[in-house]
Amino acid sequence: MTWSGPARGLIFLFGLMIAQTSSAQTTAIAPPAPEQAPPAEERALPTSEIPAKTLFGAESRAAKLKSRAIGFYSRGCLAGGEWLPPDGTAWQAMRLSRNRNWAHPNVVKLVKRLATEAKAAGEWPGLLVGDMTQPRGGPMTSGHASHQIGLDADVWLTPMPDRRLTWEEREKISAVSMLKDPLSVNPETFTPGVIAIIKRAASYDEVERIGVNPAIKLGLCRAAGGDKPWLSKIQGWAGHTYHMHIRIKCPPGSDGCRSQGTPDGTSCAAAEKWYADTKAWMESPKTAPKGPKTKRKPKPPLTLQDLPNACRDVLAAAPNGGPTLIAEAIVPPEQKPAAVSAVAASSGPAAFAVPHALEPAVPAAPAAALVVPEPQPALRRAQQ
Repeated sequence: MTWSGPARGLIFLFGLMIAQTSSAQTTAIAPPAPEQAPPAEERALPTSEIPAKTLFGAESRAAKLKSRAIGFYSRGCLAGGEWLPPDGTAWQAMRLSRNRNWAHPNVVKLVKRLATEAKAAGEWPGLLVGDMTQPRGGPMTSGHASHQIGLDADVWLTPMPDRRLTWEEREKISAVSMLKDPLSVNPETFTPGVIAIIKRAASYDEVERIGVNPAIKLGLCRAAGGDKPWLSKIQGWAGHTYHMHIRIKCPPGSDGCRSQGTPDGTSCAAAEKWYADTKAWMESPKTAPKGPKTKRKPKPPLTLQDLPNACRDVLAAAPNGGPTLIAEAIVPPEQKPAAVSAVAASSGPAAFAVPHALEPAVPAAPAAALVVPEPQPALRRAQQ
């Protein structure tokens, strides 16, 4: 059959329309490419699931709020914290890269008072101050379970040298143990000066309690000749062989702060009983328990939901406070560890930012001027 020209044109156009319709339908029903979910490590967690230590540990400055201790020593936070300068007339702050030389203003005032009064009385050459708290308190990224509301301070029982320590020395020097063995103090390090500085700290009304190793508590009792009023504030706490842990009462105006109350079990008779019981236990034969060992499941870290509601306001507040001119000479060396770099990067104006060696305020003494003997290996504990 022969088709005319117009007929052939109509057939061609009809075929073209069928092809275009088929193509359009094919395109319309093609499934879309599935979205790729982000890797698990990149997914943002709800704030309620982020460990509180991560949130509070990331803050490099205090909350610009009225000073207030919120919650309990091991479950709370700090508003309006104050920064203890690294250097004072009678103190030097240690472990500066941790950025834990913050506290409630009453604690900062207490540390300064203890340092200056003990030095003026010829009892102690100056304080080496360890951890106080983070700028906004809260659970710490490492170390302590307490120290969360700005009312705790660790004071080393190593006397301050008569020169300014370098940044590196403050990071690496170890405090000195007061113990000769697990049951008794070492007379070479547990000196009359150590007794005097602990006694003076306990004499202040605002101090609620002081934690030291049980053997140090016993040594204090024996040195004092038995119970004295100031000894009632001294508690035997495991560890604490290198420092005393000072804890003050809830300051006025700190609504929601919960004090621990009057310490109990602090008599010298209790200290002697601890000695007798521990000695008997150490001397008794030990037998391994029968059956398989069961491991305790670790507790999940605290989250913001576990803390007082006011701690949300503390995290949300504008930053305030921090290093002043007195600290601008305290700077890390050029080769800064990662932890130091993180602090320097977020510390604001001139805080530990200029990379040069520390120039001492007084001529540097020979290395032998600072004698820091190593504690016995069996008794050594990480300084926190």
